[in-house]
Amino acid sequence: MPKIKNLDDLRKIKEESKDLTSARSGGKKKIIVGMGTCGIAAGAREVLTAILTELDKRGIKDVAVETTGCIGMCQYEPLVDIIRPGEPRVTYGNIKPEDVSRIIAEHMINGNIVWEKVIGRTD
Repeated sequence: MPKIKNLDDLRKIKEESKDLTSARSGGKKKIIVGMGTCGIAAGAREVLTAILTELDKRGIKDVAVETTGCIGMCQYEPLVDIIRPGEPRVTYGNIKPEDVSRIIAEHMINGNIVWEKVIGRTD
């Protein structure tokens, strides 16, 4: 890593690092996949791939897909958060690639939470 000599150097590093946590940029809707070691071991890579594939298959372009590290709920990995503007953030747990299509169709597109997969919600 180069030495930071001034504010412009820091801004350049910030811009270059944006892509490290963003698998896909998009609109105000957001999907966040837990990609800590625990999440990856539980299948988060496959879930992330399924999410990106499903969004492309449906032609959905206004959804950002990001990754995050461990949040301390390893027993529920893989974790997927859905954020829709003006609605509570919903965390889904123990997600498998085959769950992705339903979560995107029901929650991301139609706004209906898939309750049997929910492990948390922020109101």
